[in-house]
Amino acid sequence: MISEIIVGIGGIFLSLINVYIWVIIISSLLSFVNPDPYNPVVQFLNRVTNPAYNMVRKFMPTIFNGIDFAPLVIIIALQVLMIVLSSVLRSL
Repeated sequence: MISEIIVGIGGIFLSLINVYIWVIIISSLLSFVNPDPYNPVVQFLNRVTNPAYNMVRKFMPTIFNGIDFAPLVIIIALQVLMIVLSSVLRSL
């Protein structure tokens, strides 16, 4: 019974990671069109993604030729985390 609860919580965690990946993708695509910074959706996306971007930028340079690769680094790291977590949950 406890393993089923752990698998359920792990499934919720995997879903949250997937939603965050989509938030990062949307935020990255919006950065190409230079949206209104006072738009509430844009402010929400910036508040949610900028801490992760800043953490990655602190450890490695991510801007090459004017393109910021921090979202790509975060998405790859989250995908690796999802694979590891799903394999752990399958082994239970």
